[in-house]
Amino acid sequence: MSMIRLLLAEDQSMVREALAALLGLEPDIEVVAQAARGDEVLAAAREHAVDVALLDIEMPGMNGIEAAAELRRELPDIKIVVVTTFGRPGYLRRAMESGADAFLVKDAPSAQLADAVRRVLGGERVIDPALAAAALAEGANPLTDREREVLRAAADGATNVEIAGAMHLSPGTVRNYLSTAIQKTAARNRTEAVRVAGEKGWL
Repeated sequence: MSMIRLLLAEDQSMVREALAALLGLEPDIEVVAQAARGDEVLAAAREHAVDVALLDIEMPGMNGIEAAAELRRELPDIKIVVVTTFGRPGYLRRAMESGADAFLVKDAPSAQLADAVRRVLGGERVIDPALAAAALAEGANPLTDREREVLRAAADGATNVEIAGAMHLSPGTVRNYLSTAIQKTAARNRTEAVRVAGEKGWL
């Protein structure tokens, strides 16, 4: 039996160690690398010649979706399983667009995660069925890349002038992006737009 070499990326050490221990009990899976930050994933995958990367979405340095895109670009043969605590339809769509082969919620049984690891190596795509249905019902993310960037900056409390300076835009352009984002999220103000977009996984 050939062993599947797995990279596990998760910023919470207790969760990461528990997952590593559970997946390590599988007869054909070996956790050969672990990462606590998204920006450590590519180097760890290269160093340990992994077959599958299991990535959490919420990580410092770089989120799991960004890390998945970097892996897909630099090491296209690696299979990518994205897991998340937050079953947000927008996350699923973005994870698939970034090149993920599987998308599961983190509280899935370890046997289900192990099965997903095996199935993606066999060329399958594995998606949590409830999330898939929710994503179809939700439709596509209506926000453009720029609108997402401006909303993310607004979420940190930056003013229009500060956002404009950071993004090399005029304050009027920033105001227009925010206004459009507020309309698209059916929100009353920027704070509510950030909340709605975050809840749907659009940011």
